[in-house]
Amino acid sequence: MTLQQLRYLLAIARTGSICSAAHELYVSQSSLSVAVKDIESECGIKIFERSSKGTTLTNDGIELLSYARQIVEQADLMESRYAKDKKAPAQRLAIASQHYAFPVEAFLEFVEEYEGEGYTFSLRETRTQEIIEDVREFRCDVGILYLSSFNEQVLGRALEEAGLTFTQLFTAQPHIFVGSHHPLAEHTLLKVDDLSDYPRYEFEQGSANSFYYAEEPFAELPHEKRVIISDRGTLSNLLTHHNGYTVSTGVLSSEMHSGIAAIPLDTKERMVVGYIVHKERQLSDLAQRYIEILRLFIEEYNKGFASL
Repeated sequence: MTLQQLRYLLAIARTGSICSAAHELYVSQSSLSVAVKDIESECGIKIFERSSKGTTLTNDGIELLSYARQIVEQADLMESRYAKDKKAPAQRLAIASQHYAFPVEAFLEFVEEYEGEGYTFSLRETRTQEIIEDVREFRCDVGILYLSSFNEQVLGRALEEAGLTFTQLFTAQPHIFVGSHHPLAEHTLLKVDDLSDYPRYEFEQGSANSFYYAEEPFAELPHEKRVIISDRGTLSNLLTHHNGYTVSTGVLSSEMHSGIAAIPLDTKERMVVGYIVHKERQLSDLAQRYIEILRLFIEEYNKGFASL
């Protein structure tokens, strides 16, 4: 196998399809398909599973990609060190997160540090299952999500099966987010029973629509009025214009500081927010720097958290 073939494998894993990788690399799909078949034949394994939803790594593929990434990264470092007449390889970092403000604001600060340098940085707020899959299949370096006593057994098992590790960032008491006009907005503490008359806003989770994969604590409790959304912008508009609520960490994003209240929920349940990475992957300097900024951001805004 060649270094170029290994680069092809990494691109396919990162983009999720041969078509997308071909478009990114400016090569034909047939060239990528041949490269994959050649390596599969040479190694005696199947690297990718192909379906209508895209291309995913097999367990053997995950192991192979962990070696391939190390080889390519070392080759890039050697090239940048000794081939001074060539441009250094573009720096890459990909983050996947549940719908929280602090990963976004930390990402913006991170990007500012690299202004003027060659890079490809990405951040997407997405579903819980997709965060796990993105990190598992090396499309993302870091994923951000929360665990609780309710979901930790199921999600913990999913993380273990995917070869991922979870590192805690902070622990928060669940808060109820409502608009400042809401009948409950002036309360200093709420109970779950106080919420029964109001619509509950939840982030949709697609085909993995399980209570255990929900981004909001107590999603398992029955509720007659539910509104399913996919982005924080819609959530902010719903909260400021209607009498619904959502459950989160208690940290208001910059667009939520005006017109939205965060009220502690009277419960022993806690949200343990952290990041996940692949066990077989050594974090790049970029990924480590992003996590460092994330921690600094959390420390700076620690008064906004109801931390233990």
